[in-house]
Amino acid sequence: MGAAFFDLDKTVIAKASIVAFGKPLMRQGLISRRTVAWAVAQQFLFMQFGADEKRLKKVRDSMLALTKGWDREQVDAIVRDTLIQIIEPLIYAEALEIMETHRLRGERIYLVSAAPEEIVKPLAELLGVDGSIASRSNLDENNRYTGTMEFYCYGPNKAVAIREFAERTAISLPDSSAYSDSVTDLPMLDCVGHPYAVNPDKQLLAIARERNWEVLHFTKPVRLRDRMTLRTPILTGALALGGAIVLALIRGSRRGVTSPRARLKTVR
Repeated sequence: MGAAFFDLDKTVIAKASIVAFGKPLMRQGLISRRTVAWAVAQQFLFMQFGADEKRLKKVRDSMLALTKGWDREQVDAIVRDTLIQIIEPLIYAEALEIMETHRLRGERIYLVSAAPEEIVKPLAELLGVDGSIASRSNLDENNRYTGTMEFYCYGPNKAVAIREFAERTAISLPDSSAYSDSVTDLPMLDCVGHPYAVNPDKQLLAIARERNWEVLHFTKPVRLRDRMTLRTPILTGALALGGAIVLALIRGSRRGVTSPRARLKTVR
């Protein structure tokens, strides 16, 4: 059985997830306005120039130092209380359509992100996907962040986590798909049979063209409640019409998997 693994930032949502929660964290007194401005500036640099190992390490270390002493339960509450307001309008319509195609094919769907699990797990629940793989921080005996990382779900670590997860759950990686925007996720894309570059940075775009991978451009952030409803208590209702037609029209393409570009044309 195959599965679909989706990177989060700029692949499923149109904004860096950590930056998106800047204002709620600021309102609760956990970060300053200056920190929010700095995070926004870093996101702009990433969008303009792509990921850089040195820059990403600097951002990660700064964020870890910032979280030292935070209470995890407080952070969980902030994320869950503001998730729909902050993240729900940022979700790409195209990502939802491709996820639904995978679901109709009987494949499981997972988010895989370097963002903290406190953000990624609730978002996975909101989307109604099967699970998530994310970064985990160390906690002290009082359930407060220590400012250190237990597991950083970034770069090669994403591929390691996916392979270990696939082995535990009997997922066939050659029959699986992965979607990402960044060259830092090349190990993740390499570990599946069907890699897709989504809104790729310059380096990933060059590699995708060289390897003849399909390149997708997601451009339509939508409110999730306007497009589909989920199997979770957060949002309920009926799925958008046409799903059965999509499944009936799915036919073989490269390695037996329908092109996501063709899927999007079908569901519109």
